[in-house]
Amino acid sequence: MRPGLKLLLITLPLALIGVAILLYVISTRTPPDRHDLSERANPVRVITAERREVAPTLVGFGVVTPARTYQAIAEVGGTVEYVNPALRDGQILPAGSVLLRLSPVDFNLAIAQANANIRAAEARLTELDVSEANQRAALTIELEALDLKTAELERADTLFRAGTMTQTARDAIRTAHLAQRQKVQGIESTLALLPTQRAAQTEQIALYRSNLATAELNLKRSEMTLPFLARVATHSVEVGQFLNKGQSAATLDGVDQAEVVVQAAMNDFRNLVLNRPNGPTTPPVDPVMLTETLHALGLKATVRLRLGDEVLTWPATVDRISDGIDPKTGTIGVVVQIDDAYGQAGNGNRPPLTKGMFVDIVLRAQPLTGIVLPRDALHDGQIFVADDESRLRIVPAEPKLVQGNIALFSDTIAEGSQVVLNPPIPTIDGALLDQYLDSEIVDRLLAQDAAR
Repeated sequence: MRPGLKLLLITLPLALIGVAILLYVISTRTPPDRHDLSERANPVRVITAERREVAPTLVGFGVVTPARTYQAIAEVGGTVEYVNPALRDGQILPAGSVLLRLSPVDFNLAIAQANANIRAAEARLTELDVSEANQRAALTIELEALDLKTAELERADTLFRAGTMTQTARDAIRTAHLAQRQKVQGIESTLALLPTQRAAQTEQIALYRSNLATAELNLKRSEMTLPFLARVATHSVEVGQFLNKGQSAATLDGVDQAEVVVQAAMNDFRNLVLNRPNGPTTPPVDPVMLTETLHALGLKATVRLRLGDEVLTWPATVDRISDGIDPKTGTIGVVVQIDDAYGQAGNGNRPPLTKGMFVDIVLRAQPLTGIVLPRDALHDGQIFVADDESRLRIVPAEPKLVQGNIALFSDTIAEGSQVVLNPPIPTIDGALLDQYLDSEIVDRLLAQDAAR
């Protein structure tokens, strides 16, 4: 038998047996379980929309400066005779303290000279009064003499016409009459000039009195007195030094009140101004109107100083808007004032607010009420919510206030809605959701906002 035929006779029965076994297994096995296809729910975190209060807040930074500064500038020149021993950098001087005094010698001489000039002018005025009385008495006598000369001239004229008096005798009498008239004329001229002389002398006295007042004022100006409680910042004067008029002797900073200028971003400032009942639709541009708007907001200001892990706070008041917008940063300056910046130091447990300290300033407006959500819940002007059937719904929403990590909505989100924080990807309206309630996130974000 050929080898090929022999191999076929051996393998063919084996193959038939294998096929028979396979058919038996297929025919006797249990059919697989059937599972109906169902929709898969997407796990998401949700929060319940609740109405909360959020105060629009502006947080900025600034440097403490004194609200008032006194420049001790000399109003008169002179040699320094006295300098207050406490006029040293860092010392605090009470109001009314004498800072320095110039030598009064030159000023006293000017006063004495002015008084002497006044007395001399008044004596001259008295002399004019006496002269007027004398001249009037002399005028009376000379007028009587003139009457006699006139009568004598009339008799001489009568005798001359009658031919009983010579021309020479008549001319002598006429000459005497003219001389008497000249005397009367001279006295009357003198009396006529007296009012003018008296007026000129009166004006001279007024000038001398003005010189006296100036000299006395300069004497007062020779002593520099501190008008308010202040701390010495710098001084540059010593006893024996000549102080020129207009020269600065010292600079003192008031300690009763401090100021801080906080540079606020326009967007943050806009949140303060616009988020109030019956407020303007756009912030005013004029600094005066801006200041009035800030006062109407009733802002609460707090100044914070960070010392390591400790934070010290001072209550403050919003005073005004600075002169304009910073062209480099685009920020606007809000000036806050701290009363009794030194006195609040208490028993030394906290430092006083002094010039140059870098501090935080927190401005809070009246609280707004609305639905408070995490800022991350807002996606391109949309909020995702879960409906009653746990399906995803897309709601257009515009926040009234976005601050830090929170957003506040007024009427676009219904209270009690289940807001989805992490929507499924891809985001499909109507997708089935498996909700996990995160009830602490809003409280945590509000606490962070309050601690900013």
